[in-house]
Amino acid sequence: MNFLRRRFSSGDLQGEANEKEDPPLVGALNFKKGPSPSAPNSPSKSAPSGNIGQRFFSSTAKPTINKDRCKTLLVIDDEHTDWSKYFRGKKLFGDWDIRVEQAQFSELNLAAYSDSGAMVDIQVTRNGNKVVRSFKPDFLLIRQHVRDAHEDWRNLLLGFKYGAIPSVNSLSAEYNFLDKPWVFAQLIDIQKRLGKDVFPLIEQAYYPNHKEMVSNMWLITPKFPVVVKIGHAHSGLGKVRIANHYDFQDLAGVVAVTKGYSTTEPFIDAKYDLHIQKIGNSYKAFMRKSLSGNWKANTGSAMLEQIAMNERFKLWVDECSQLFGGLDLVAVEAIQGKDGKEHIIEVNGSSMTLLGEAQEEDRRLIAELVLAKMQTMCKPVSMSLSKATSSHAIMHQMNGSPQNQASSSPSVKPPQNRPADGLLQQSPNQSRGPPGHQPSHMSNPPPQPFPAPNAAPPGLARMGSRDEEDTMKNLRKTFAGIFGDM
Repeated sequence: MNFLRRRFSSGDLQGEANEKEDPPLVGALNFKKGPSPSAPNSPSKSAPSGNIGQRFFSSTAKPTINKDRCKTLLVIDDEHTDWSKYFRGKKLFGDWDIRVEQAQFSELNLAAYSDSGAMVDIQVTRNGNKVVRSFKPDFLLIRQHVRDAHEDWRNLLLGFKYGAIPSVNSLSAEYNFLDKPWVFAQLIDIQKRLGKDVFPLIEQAYYPNHKEMVSNMWLITPKFPVVVKIGHAHSGLGKVRIANHYDFQDLAGVVAVTKGYSTTEPFIDAKYDLHIQKIGNSYKAFMRKSLSGNWKANTGSAMLEQIAMNERFKLWVDECSQLFGGLDLVAVEAIQGKDGKEHIIEVNGSSMTLLGEAQEEDRRLIAELVLAKMQTMCKPVSMSLSKATSSHAIMHQMNGSPQNQASSSPSVKPPQNRPADGLLQQSPNQSRGPPGHQPSHMSNPPPQPFPAPNAAPPGLARMGSRDEEDTMKNLRKTFAGIFGDM
C-alpha cells in the first residue's frame, strides 16, 4: 500500500494571501471549505496574482484559436484553478480548437431561448478593471456548488438546462443535488437493495419543519448525542452536535426562524473520515483524521492519507455513480467510528472536493473526461449532416439492388384511363348500357391461377403480360358494375 501523507493546517483559504509567491510549507493545506471545492495548490498559485485576469481570458486572446472552428467550454469555478491549462493544445474532431471561459456563479448571468440556446454574460473585475464578455457555451463543467449555506444559484442552472447545454455531470443530476435529503433518500433505496452490512448508511431522521422536531423529540432521546443538520447543511456549516433533549428543544426554536427542514443522525465518535471518489473510470480513496480535536474532520488541522481501494469501497461508489441517470464525477463520504464500524453519510457530484497530492492528476482526469464528452455531444452541424448523408447513401445503395428495386420502384404508370381520383374514365367508343348490363367486350375471362411466390408483383410486370391482363379485367368488371348503376 502506497501512502501519500500530508498534514493540513487551518486558516482562511480565500483572499489575496493565497496568491503570494512565498514558498509553501511542506504538506500545508487547509480543509476549511469555501464557496468552491477547488484547492489552493492549483496551477494558478504559481503565478503572480496580477496575472489572474490575463490567465482568465488567455484561452480566447490567443490568435491560434480558430473562431470559425472552435467549441466553447464554460468552467464554473473560482480563480484558484486555471482550467485553461488542462485544455491548452487539445483538439476536437481532429482540428477544432477549445475555447475555455471560466467564472464563478456570482460573475455569471444568462438568457436562454427555446430555439437558439443560452447566451452567457461574464462580468468580472480583474486588476481593477471591469470586464464584460458575452458568448454561447457549447459545454459546461460545474466545479462550484450550485447551492451552499449562503447562495442558491438554481436560477442559472435552470437557464443552462433551458438552453440545452450538455455538461459533466448532467444538469438533471446537478438539479437533484440541490437538497441533501433528496440525495439521502436515494441512498436509502440502495441500502434496502443491498443490505445494511453491504451498504452501511448512517441512520437519519427527517423533519419538514420545527414543529415535527418538538413533537417527535422524545423518540430520539435514547440516541443522544445527535448531530442536527439544518436545511441544506454544507461544508461543516449548519451542523450542530446536541447532547440532550433540552438543547434539542432550543435548537428547534432556531430552526423555526429558518422556516426550513432539518435532519438528525446519531453522533459517531469518529476515528477518521473516508473519502472515496470516482472520476470516469479512475478510483481513489482517502483517509482524513482530525488533529485539532474538532469532531468535524473537515474543519481545523487534519492528516490526510491516500489509501488503497478495496472492493467494498468500489461497490459503494459504483452504486452511487448510477444515481440520477449516471454520474461521471462522484464521491462518497463516510466515517469510521472508534468501534470499527463504518457509516456512509453523504454523496457529492461534480463539485466534489479534490484532496491531497493527487489533485493535479485528478484535474487532468476531469479534463480528459470533458474532452471525451465534448467529442460525442458537441459535434458540428456539418459533421452531423455529413454522417446522415453517408447513411442515406448506404441505404440508397442497398435499395438499389435488383431485388429491392423490384419491391420499391414506383416507375410503373397507372392505366391511361384511370385518373388521379381512382375512377375509370369511359372512352368515347364505350356505350353506357342499362342498369345491370355488362358490355360483351368487358366480360371477364375465367380467372387465371395466382403467380408463383417468387414472381414479380403484377403492377411491376411487363405491360400486356397475363398477370396485368388479369388485373385490368378485374378492374373493368368492377367499374362496369358502377357505371351500370348510374
